[in-house]
Amino acid sequence: MNVLSLFSGIGGLELGLERAGMTVTGQVELDPYCREVLSRHWPEVPRHDDVRTAPEWWQSQQRPCVDLVAGGFPCQPFSKLGCRLGIDDERWGWPWMANVVRVVRPRYVLVENVSALVRDRDAFAWMLGDLHQLGFDAQWTVVSACSVGAPHARDRLFLLAHPACVDGQQPLHLQASVQGGRAGAGTARGYARPERWIPEPAVGRVAHGLSKRVVAPGLRALGNAVVPHVAELVGRLIVTADTNWRHAA
Repeated sequence: MNVLSLFSGIGGLELGLERAGMTVTGQVELDPYCREVLSRHWPEVPRHDDVRTAPEWWQSQQRPCVDLVAGGFPCQPFSKLGCRLGIDDERWGWPWMANVVRVVRPRYVLVENVSALVRDRDAFAWMLGDLHQLGFDAQWTVVSACSVGAPHARDRLFLLAHPACVDGQQPLHLQASVQGGRAGAGTARGYARPERWIPEPAVGRVAHGLSKRVVAPGLRALGNAVVPHVAELVGRLIVTADTNWRHAA
């Protein structure tokens, strides 16, 4: 499955999705430092600096078919650490992401954000309405980092938009496949939870799987990153469900 990543950060989401068997075919990230990190780890992947102009960039030349558009737009409009202005915040990034989806026309859309997003009725209804107009159904769940072995909770919302039901048949079943848990006892069916992580040297945030060299100039970027193990879990569920659906069809 080919992935176009938006709001890529330092690539935590892409790292996990690649471990699940996907291929990154494009990245969009505004922050110059984060783009330097991305260019080091994905030197051959085409990259753009602004999601607001990403549709024009993507259409500017021949590109591979995109199966999945994935990304986590800024969480400050909903995060406890932000002002919680919701859709009135200038960083409300779903409309930018939706524009990319309209142009690229992927088979799936994966949205990652803080769990508080699902409690903002205006924002969440806006997202679901756009996805419906684009021909998608959606399902979502909250996955905690501790459910894949991390010593911290870090709850994150993952929403998967997939082709609308055909003849009453639900093509994918992602939500029922995840058993989260803030207490750390959660796991996921078909995914072997690793042992409790040992903190990497000089990485107080315990971002398992990321080099310590990304910490010194970019602790904020590290804090914003998706935990790769969680992204891998979600990616494997998507790949497995997609494979089963295709075989059934």
